[in-house]
Amino acid sequence: MFGALRRTVFLPQVFKGYSMHPVHDVDALLLLALALSSKRRPAELAEIMAAADLIQGSIPSETKLGDAFHRLSTHGLINEVDGRFTLTPDAQKIMAGQPRKAETAERIFSVREKLSAYEPAGKHAPIVLTGEQLAQAILAHRSAGQGAGKNMLVPKPKTVDDDKRPDKRPGQWRRPFASRKRKA
Repeated sequence: MFGALRRTVFLPQVFKGYSMHPVHDVDALLLLALALSSKRRPAELAEIMAAADLIQGSIPSETKLGDAFHRLSTHGLINEVDGRFTLTPDAQKIMAGQPRKAETAERIFSVREKLSAYEPAGKHAPIVLTGEQLAQAILAHRSAGQGAGKNMLVPKPKTVDDDKRPDKRPGQWRRPFASRKRKA
């Protein structure tokens, strides 16, 4: 009646070497936050938390962040320099070419896609952060956000030298050009 049943056998994908699987959203968020916070110098944990909060609007839990630091460091994407963190050249290649005007979800998807194709070259030392260190960094970020910050929308105060410049003498205003009259 039903004919011969076909059996479909699903074989697990075979990955070459020690690939970056599975890739989590936290991994991509952490790379984005590190790229933002460590542009000029290696970033502290509180700066990374501030960047993650800016990107996503919330900070993941301490356990997820600790696992992400461990995963990304064992794959050679994060370095620790004197208690501060920075991206490795491999991670900078992954972060290169990100769309500037894309939404957060699109950026995370793009980084996850590149991470899934990433093949680490060798083993690297893991970065192990305790939940207490991450909790202190999150609290430091939140307490800094509650303090009096610098408001960039306030106009700059005028200096005394601005009023005494020679091109701003009173009574020396430019007159507009005279309008041409139409001939009828």
